[in-house]
Amino acid sequence: MLALPDEFEPAVLPASDTDAPSCWFIFASGNLLVRLTADGAELPVAAVWPFAKLPTLRRLYLGSLRGQPCHAAEVEMAIPPPGMKFESLRALWMRLDEPLLGVASHALQLIEWDRTHQFCGCCGAPTQRRAHERARHCTACDFAAFPRLSPVIMVRVEWEGKILLARAPRFAAGVYSVLAGFVEAGETLEQAIHREIAEEVNIQVQNPRYFASQSWPFPHSLMIAFTADYAGGDLQVDGRELLEAGWFAPDALPGLPSPMSMAWRLIQDFTARVR
Repeated sequence: MLALPDEFEPAVLPASDTDAPSCWFIFASGNLLVRLTADGAELPVAAVWPFAKLPTLRRLYLGSLRGQPCHAAEVEMAIPPPGMKFESLRALWMRLDEPLLGVASHALQLIEWDRTHQFCGCCGAPTQRRAHERARHCTACDFAAFPRLSPVIMVRVEWEGKILLARAPRFAAGVYSVLAGFVEAGETLEQAIHREIAEEVNIQVQNPRYFASQSWPFPHSLMIAFTADYAGGDLQVDGRELLEAGWFAPDALPGLPSPMSMAWRLIQDFTARVR
C-alpha cells in the first residue's frame, strides 16, 4: 500500500550528529532509480550524493526510516548508472519493499510540489525553502506555499449482491472500476459522493460508510474510500467521464484495476464478503 510507514520520522533538516549512509530516492520524469534484483529492487545507499554524472535539479531531505536518513532528488532524464534503471512506482509494486515504496510515494509528491512552486502564485517572485518547516516562502509578498493534497472520494455501490463498476475512456480495454471523483471546494465528502454518482451514472445512493484511505502520488491525491447502497434511479452513464457501467456479481467480474490501488481493495473486500 502507498502509505508512509509507521517507522518513518519526517523532518525538514537532517540531524547534525549523524554520518550514517542515506537512502536515496532519485527521480527522473516521475520514475524512481533502482537496481533490479532477482528478488525485487534496491535503492542507492550512500552518505553523500553518489552519482557525479547525474547532476540534480533539486534535493530534499525527507526524514529517517528506522534511523536511516532518507533523501529525495530529481535529475534530468539521462542514461542511468550501470546496472540501474528508472522505473515507475506502479512497476515497482511488489518489487520494492512496502515501507520503501511508501516513502518513495512521499518523496515523489514533495519533489512535484517543490518543482511546481519555484515562483509565487500571488506575485510571481521566486520562492525560497524555509528551513524550519516544509514550505516555500516568497520574500516579496510573504506568501507561503505548503505541500497540498487533492482529495478524491471513491465509492463502492452495492445492490442485491452486486457491485457497480464503470469504465472510463482512460482505462485499458475491458477494465472497470468503482466510481471516483475529486472533492470540490466547499463540499463535504458525503456531498461529493452524492454529486459524483448522480452526475456520472444518474442514480442515488444511501448509507455512505468510510472504508479506508490511501496516498496516491500521481501526482498528489488522497484517495478516501467509502461504501454505499443503491437508493434509486436508472443507471445511465454521462458519456464523457464514463463510457459504460453495470452491476456485476462477484463470480462474473470484468477486468479490474491494479492491485496497488484502493479500488482493488474495495472490490476484493466485496468479493470476499459476498461469495
